Amino acid sequence: MEKLDVINNRERFEKLKEAIQDYLDVRSTIKTGIEDEERIEYQKKKILSYLGGTENDWKNYKWQLRNRITNAKQLKELLNLDEKEAEKIAEVVRVYRFAISPYYLSLIDPDSPDCPVKKQSVPSSLELIEKGELDPMDEEHTSPTKIITQRYPDRLIIKVTNICGMFCRFCQRRRLIGETDTHASLDDIKEAVDYVEQNPNIRDVLITGGDALMLSDEILEWILRSLRQIPHVEIIRIGTRAPVTLPQRITKELVEMIKKYHPVYINTHFNHPREITKESKRACEMLADAGVPLGNQMVLLNGVNNDKYVVRKLNQELLKIRVKPYYIFHPKRVKGTSHFWVTIEEGMEIIESLRGRTSGMAVPTYIINAPKGKGKTPIMPNYLLYFGKDKVVFRNWEGEVFEVENG
Repeated sequence: MEKLDVINNRERFEKLKEAIQDYLDVRSTIKTGIEDEERIEYQKKKILSYLGGTENDWKNYKWQLRNRITNAKQLKELLNLDEKEAEKIAEVVRVYRFAISPYYLSLIDPDSPDCPVKKQSVPSSLELIEKGELDPMDEEHTSPTKIITQRYPDRLIIKVTNICGMFCRFCQRRRLIGETDTHASLDDIKEAVDYVEQNPNIRDVLITGGDALMLSDEILEWILRSLRQIPHVEIIRIGTRAPVTLPQRITKELVEMIKKYHPVYINTHFNHPREITKESKRACEMLADAGVPLGNQMVLLNGVNNDKYVVRKLNQELLKIRVKPYYIFHPKRVKGTSHFWVTIEEGMEIIESLRGRTSGMAVPTYIINAPKGKGKTPIMPNYLLYFGKDKVVFRNWEGEVFEVENG
């Protein structure tokens, strides 16, 4: 190799290093739950003491569900809130219900006013701002049966419960949370399965809620078995945030049951690296070991993850626990969630910051849900500059322009 080529190559490699140096400089300041395990363990012990629980209780998802934090008084004592903040939370709770599993509560850093876990789970007075709609996706009018939503010709969702391990403060279905936890009736579920059976165009069914894994193993298996017996159903998906908010739900019995009905895919919902803990890692790895492909659907949220470095670390850490970043959802304009809204420019900047600077597997699709149930629309930076009969002009991730012959 000529000496000039060696010099040029060396300069090129140095330039590549420089392209991600900004991220490397801040990466260690964006902690996963695994990296901040000592602080989380301290909170866990405090919560267990308050609830009178044991280590074995903590590992039991039914105990976690029974002991969800559901009032401002509990939050005040467990998060060291002042009286004014507790009063504001109580005011919000009169309008919008909340519940947080003890596990997810332990991930909150009580010393950080900007804790991304707290913002997702603890009610804020900003929820009382009257902007947005309760049903911006118009699910009510895209439902052929009581618990089905169908927007596409070959797939649909079945909403089997309103229960979650933690009620996200930005939830698009907060209108369905109600005042009590309820599963869909067996009659309503059977009606939904019958609809799928009667429509051979349906090849892909998503079981969701609420959180689909809040069903018992027995009821969930009945649904999976019923759908798998329909010849034209090729793929079954489960929508759940349990690996994030209630990882104790992922039991050996559950994964052994699910694997009987493959292909079953699970889409989960990590929004911040802090949610990746030893428990959530274990839950995802149990599912992956059972042959369940895992995808992540992050919602872009102001003050939580509208930061290119946070998203890059999240996606890289997800791949390490065998979860494929699948979608980044632009936040829906749900009533009471305007403090989470971001601009489309912010989303575009984040997507562009990923391309070329991390592996392609860590680059999800940025999605905007069209209002009134008109479906998902992918958006991405414009790399196509000119489309001609004989040539097409592009720019790459570094902004360099190049041509490709057309034909």
